[in-house]
Amino acid sequence: MERVDVGGLTIAYERAGDGPPLVLLHGGFSDHRAWRRQLESLSHEWTVVAWDAPGCGASSDPPADFKLGDYADCVAGLVGAIGLEQPHVGGLSFGAGLALQFYDRHPDLSRSLILASAYAGWGGSLPPEEVEARLARAVADAEKPPEQWVESYLPTFFAGEVSQEAIDEVVAMMLDTRPAGMLPMLHAFAEADLRPMLPRISVPTLLLYGDADIRSPLDVAEEIHAAIPTSQLIVLPGVGHASQVEAPHAFDAEVRRFLLDVDA
Repeated sequence: MERVDVGGLTIAYERAGDGPPLVLLHGGFSDHRAWRRQLESLSHEWTVVAWDAPGCGASSDPPADFKLGDYADCVAGLVGAIGLEQPHVGGLSFGAGLALQFYDRHPDLSRSLILASAYAGWGGSLPPEEVEARLARAVADAEKPPEQWVESYLPTFFAGEVSQEAIDEVVAMMLDTRPAGMLPMLHAFAEADLRPMLPRISVPTLLLYGDADIRSPLDVAEEIHAAIPTSQLIVLPGVGHASQVEAPHAFDAEVRRFLLDVDA
């Protein structure tokens, strides 16, 4: 792990490879380890940087009132601090929404966007009652030891058979979550509605969804795809929410195809 100071916060990240830069942003209950397979696979062609968001992994905790725009400014600070020139920016779930917010606030910094299992913020993609229910559940869980709630989320992450190794990796990250990281992220994403910025996206954009994702279902994907004029939508059959873990070969193949085309 490498570390850099961004706006008074310590931001930890892992970097692998040598080539055009690709920044990967993880989802909730997670950290840079969510991208282990991509750090290995995609670093043959790209410089892959996977961060720990503020409050996650080895990064320091953010203020309690941190907003999605504050997380996006941290991404921009990281990009500048380590000298990445117009990287491709990818994210999954919360990380995909963060990639959208990053583009909105810093549109000249992204070469392309890769949005997996994306929302336009919970507030922009889910009915208000669903947002309220998800937020209430996760906030209540944040006050309990992770051992009491981690396993209850696993069925919502995967659709098919997943190796015990993959499950163990996801569980390990979730067990390492802490309230000071979870709570700002949850509130920031619950209130975020990024729909107004979607038509302004002008860089190549890949949307990657599993057709069996019950957390970010295909109707969310279709709405985002319809709103982003530069987007292409790829649906992975039989795959759930954590597609980069459940189907890493298919996931990486689509990302590689897309990036090679953009970089050509």
